[in-house]
Amino acid sequence: MHDYLISFLLGIIEGVTEFLPISSTAHLRIAESLLNVSLESEYWKMYSIVIQLGAILSLPVYFRERILSLFKTFPRGARGDRTILTHPLTLTLIATAMTAAPALALKKVMSQNLESLTVMGVALIAGGVVMWIVDAMHARWEQAKPDAPGNPIRTRQMDEMTLGQAIWIGLCQTAAAVFPGTSRSMSTIAAGQVAGMSRAAALEFSFFISIPTMVLATSNELRDWLSPDVTDAGSTATTQAVTVTGHEVVILAIGFVVSFVVAYASVAWLMHWVRKHGFVPFAIYRIVFGAIVLWWMA
Repeated sequence: MHDYLISFLLGIIEGVTEFLPISSTAHLRIAESLLNVSLESEYWKMYSIVIQLGAILSLPVYFRERILSLFKTFPRGARGDRTILTHPLTLTLIATAMTAAPALALKKVMSQNLESLTVMGVALIAGGVVMWIVDAMHARWEQAKPDAPGNPIRTRQMDEMTLGQAIWIGLCQTAAAVFPGTSRSMSTIAAGQVAGMSRAAALEFSFFISIPTMVLATSNELRDWLSPDVTDAGSTATTQAVTVTGHEVVILAIGFVVSFVVAYASVAWLMHWVRKHGFVPFAIYRIVFGAIVLWWMA
């Protein structure tokens, strides 16, 4: 298959799966295997990072008006009831920090798990079960009055979030970094619902926290592939600098643009879908797909 077509297909897969709670890492990894993409190639490893960055950059474009309004109302918020510690922008950065610290400490484990489709399959199934249970428990309360007896949903909008909720969601997002297949969006959405957030609020915060988290992660990984690391002793590490030809630049550009466009459309669709249908269909898909991955590995 021609490299341009492979890049086009991988860009679609990354764009569709990056923000749906079904794990883009697992889908991309398996697609690359099926398309005979060399998983040991430094170039194709860099390619995966580039198209992921394309998907991530669709978020600030889609939420540009929302982001602008948040900056305009900082730090008091639109209703004047926020502080510098509880404004959504600050909470986004705090949640990112809660994810980054454990992820750095567990970087070696993360690298090992990225090579294991078995880990991805188990994580897909486990995450699907968790998402199904959590969403089913909260489904009947989505349309209930906030003051209804026993209603666990206390936060209907992202602007109402607390510091504790942001810390909790950031810590839970670490699971997605350590165990590929868990899905970053699944872990943040389920964690938000457990912490008393509505589907819409949890989903929106999931998108917002992904912007700094994934930009930092992909930028750091891309830097590693573009330039060799040097140890304290002055010797070059095993990661080698990647040089690309004109043909390979076109491949990167195709994947980046396709991923960006498809991710933008996926975000727009998901924002409308979740309010009416919830996350159970995604949970079922995860369980079935995870079982297929484990069967394939067996």
